[in-house]
Amino acid sequence: MSHRKRTVGWIAGGALAAMAAGVTGCSSDSDPAADKEPTASSSSAADAENADKGKQEDGSSAQPSAGSQSTAEEAVAAWVTAVIKGQPKQACLLMGEPATDSSPARAGTAARCESDDPEVRQMQDNLGDIRTSFIPEPPTDNPKVEVAKVPVTGGKAVVPAEKVTVEGKTLDKIILSHSTGVEAGQLDVSMESTKIDDAWYVTNLDFNIG
Repeated sequence: MSHRKRTVGWIAGGALAAMAAGVTGCSSDSDPAADKEPTASSSSAADAENADKGKQEDGSSAQPSAGSQSTAEEAVAAWVTAVIKGQPKQACLLMGEPATDSSPARAGTAARCESDDPEVRQMQDNLGDIRTSFIPEPPTDNPKVEVAKVPVTGGKAVVPAEKVTVEGKTLDKIILSHSTGVEAGQLDVSMESTKIDDAWYVTNLDFNIG
């Protein structure tokens, strides 16, 4: 039986957060990541360097406030780093909502991410639940997160969890290592990144278990 839970934009929905928390438990025997060539990374040192370099491929400037977001890979790397570090406001700045038929695209802003808006508070609480399943073993206060290059179509890119490495281990393996009753092949996790104005943002997190 397959269960698909999604979160779009600001809210990591309660059902998704419960699912992420629900897979945590006893450890599995999964091995670290396969050989992949990373093209984007995020750590304290990398963020400082990327902030200086933050340019789009077309030469336009990226928004460096939450780390380099000049590519989809950089945005996802910075977002995963913020989640693992327990920095929900930083993660919020890296999140956005793509345009729909009824509303324009919306990117994270300091004013919104630091507000007491119930929607924002719910998102930050749920990111705390998701954090548990993203933390590698052994834990680290300054994780090195790398994201392999993925194709971009129409200003959007989907980054599967196996394309993300944290301290040399793929994110899907890390989630499985915290899991109870979930086996390799049953878990499908991906992050969507969308270009909004001149920067890239994480606009969807998709958990599929079953």
